[in-house]
Amino acid sequence: MEIRPVPYDHPDAVDLDRLVQREYAQRYDDEGDITPLDPGMFEPPNGLYLLAYEDGRPLATGGWRTQDSNPEGYADGDAEIKRMFVVTEARGRGLARRILAALEADARAAGRTRMVLETGIKQPEALALYASCGYRPVTKFGLYRMYEESRCMAKSLVTAGDDAGAPSGAGSWVHSS
Repeated sequence: MEIRPVPYDHPDAVDLDRLVQREYAQRYDDEGDITPLDPGMFEPPNGLYLLAYEDGRPLATGGWRTQDSNPEGYADGDAEIKRMFVVTEARGRGLARRILAALEADARAAGRTRMVLETGIKQPEALALYASCGYRPVTKFGLYRMYEESRCMAKSLVTAGDDAGAPSGAGSWVHSS
């Protein structure tokens, strides 16, 4: 298994995005996540997009993008998780947890101080993963902040001794196991 950075518009990323959108549409009986995303949002040092591969097949994805104080409720220093997804047949193997840890480390190295995310009540496995990784509920923010089914969570990326000004470690995110 290998986790490596790819552009958000990489063909494998686009394919997995189609799958996650289909799943969102089925779970929420709507058109999926309509949050506007641009490939440039995931370019270091302002973001990172990762794919997990096994035998050349993309199995999981996730990214982070820079957010700062704005009318949608973000705060200066925020990094926002987007498009965390694992294909059905690869779930339960810890891929999402590994991608999440890599995204947190990269955002921290890029000087971000808090990781935030939006998910929903119809994604109980996502809520459980994030809670088990130290994320806590926060005041709603983002595009879906007015939706009853939306849940927002955050986790501090600052620990004692951190150097928030360290350069991004994006180039080092090629991991194999």
